[in-house]
Amino acid sequence: MGAYFDNNATTPIEPRVAVAMTLGIDHGNPSSAHKWGRKSREAIETARGQVAGLLGVQPPEIIFTGSGTEANNQVIYAAGRQGGFKGHLLTTTLEHPSIHAAAARMREMGMEVTEVPPDDDGVVQPEAIAESVRPDTRLACIMLANNELGTLQPVVKAAEICHEHGVPVLCDAVQAVGKIPVHPAELGIDFLTLGAHKFHGPLGAAALWVKSGLEVAPLFAGGGQEGGRRPGTENVHAIVGLGKACEIAAEELTERRNHLIEMRVTFERGLAGIDDAVIHATGALRLPNTTHVAFLGLSGRDLMMRLDEAGYAVSTGAACGASGEPLPSRTLLAMGISKEEALASLRVSFGMTNTVDEVKTFVETLTAQVFMLRAGA
Repeated sequence: MGAYFDNNATTPIEPRVAVAMTLGIDHGNPSSAHKWGRKSREAIETARGQVAGLLGVQPPEIIFTGSGTEANNQVIYAAGRQGGFKGHLLTTTLEHPSIHAAAARMREMGMEVTEVPPDDDGVVQPEAIAESVRPDTRLACIMLANNELGTLQPVVKAAEICHEHGVPVLCDAVQAVGKIPVHPAELGIDFLTLGAHKFHGPLGAAALWVKSGLEVAPLFAGGGQEGGRRPGTENVHAIVGLGKACEIAAEELTERRNHLIEMRVTFERGLAGIDDAVIHATGALRLPNTTHVAFLGLSGRDLMMRLDEAGYAVSTGAACGASGEPLPSRTLLAMGISKEEALASLRVSFGMTNTVDEVKTFVETLTAQVFMLRAGA
């Protein structure tokens, strides 16, 4: 018995996606003019239309990449190069490491960087964005859903503020797409990133949406693939899987949301039976599948390993320092959560392959493991 509850890290491939990746795709290079190449090109363009359909955008606005990390880096580096690596980059302390690390690289190359912290519920307030925008701000990076807490950020209002100052907005929506409706036009943004493996598609396929009329320089040098915006021979099978995952998500989004919410509610009700279990960010809008909880007085890493032995996959937000000791999540510290509470935390994230019965059994196992840890057993 056991279950995989680490779906914010990656999700199992949906069987219909796996079938699409193995049937009807030839081995031709999509840049080749012969029929084998044309067949691969047709498969890519079908997938482009499926991604665009989920987002409610035009297919030419979609650029395929190898990961959300690559897509985020492409926009940030393009903004830096455009300004000669001068000026200002605005971001938040909640962002994914791909944005945090890219911003740090921009700082090394000469740009100034502001990271806006969240409030104590894990939400960056638009007023804080307004106070941080500068005349020389070249790009603002504001994620839609935090990968640890699941908190949804006020992207619409933040984008309005940034656009009043002529600042384009990159929205990392990797954790949100396929779980909740995501439409760039409604968000009012300029760039958006998504990744297939977060919503039951394959690893190695992602996409960057670029608003019509804008340009983004390629991150790599090479051939003319993706209209010259992303050189490199396309990963046809993975792209087809991304497209199919988007098609399924578009058809089943309401059903998915309801199922995920039911599991999260069941889980959080079960946590009420565990002493000193503190659920984070309950005052904020969250993804339907994500719970972040601290078990005060315990080590989240120790609890995670016990659950792993019992057959359950969950995660901590902690990383290991040079000494091998766990370091608390920078996201939690930015919220004002203590180091001790941060290190006592777990993230539990549900997916479409999970069931409510699995969640109920997991609560029983979790309760027992917490009790034993506190008893020193």
